[in-house]
Amino acid sequence: MVYRPAHPKGTVLFLHGFPETIYAWKPIAESLSSDYEVHAFDWPGYGQSSRPGADRFSYAPKDYAQVLKDYIRTSGIDSSQLVIYATDIGALPALLAALEQPEIARGIIVGDFAPFNRPQYMYESLQGLKSKPSSDAVRATMNRNRDEILANTFFRGMSMEERYVLSQEFSNDMAKGWDGNVTSADAFFHYYSYFTRDQDYFEANMAKLKVPVKVVWGEQDIYIDKEMGIEYANRAGVKISILPKLGHFPHLQAPEEAVNEVRAAFSADGDSASR
Repeated sequence: MVYRPAHPKGTVLFLHGFPETIYAWKPIAESLSSDYEVHAFDWPGYGQSSRPGADRFSYAPKDYAQVLKDYIRTSGIDSSQLVIYATDIGALPALLAALEQPEIARGIIVGDFAPFNRPQYMYESLQGLKSKPSSDAVRATMNRNRDEILANTFFRGMSMEERYVLSQEFSNDMAKGWDGNVTSADAFFHYYSYFTRDQDYFEANMAKLKVPVKVVWGEQDIYIDKEMGIEYANRAGVKISILPKLGHFPHLQAPEEAVNEVRAAFSADGDSASR
């Protein structure tokens, strides 16, 4: 998904989480497209992206980081004018890529993800994906219950009044992600099989990160507790915004917040990035 205005003030690249696709970002992208060049892509295993077998591609955070670097390079994006906005499974790859390539962006916004191996901050099924044999059972359940996952993942723990609307285009695209030999649930399973390794690598090397980072978190996130974001922000010495009354998908629940964060990241006096 690419929007190119005639005279962009900069470029923003959106990285989705599970079980999302690029359509998670469409309303935000459209809102920003008059002023900024906007990019989003589907991670391998999601939406309309490819689904190589696990013997050819591991789906690990480090491999997603390489996909990100390759996309920026092949798209010809000027990294000096780039802000990356990454959530959930997209966030750790963005930070890993920045460790390897310090000039990858002028700033990175991350949120509602797990930079460290802290299972106590994570939802029970996510804890189960961290190791075998429980991970095999979770994978099988996720593949069996696609419709339940897509119907409830975004709204779990919310009252009917708190629920927000997902476009049919977005819902249909996510459902297609369970087709083929490698489903989105399979990709998620493979990601988690390497998750602890890559979390530990990031924690051991995070002090080397040079790119300015801002953390954004839904206050009521039930999948990854806000304490994870607070710990990362405090240890990294970066700013964090805890968004009141929002859950794990604040960019879907309140897309205007994401728009504001991007605009702040490009403003000279914006507070979206801190070394």
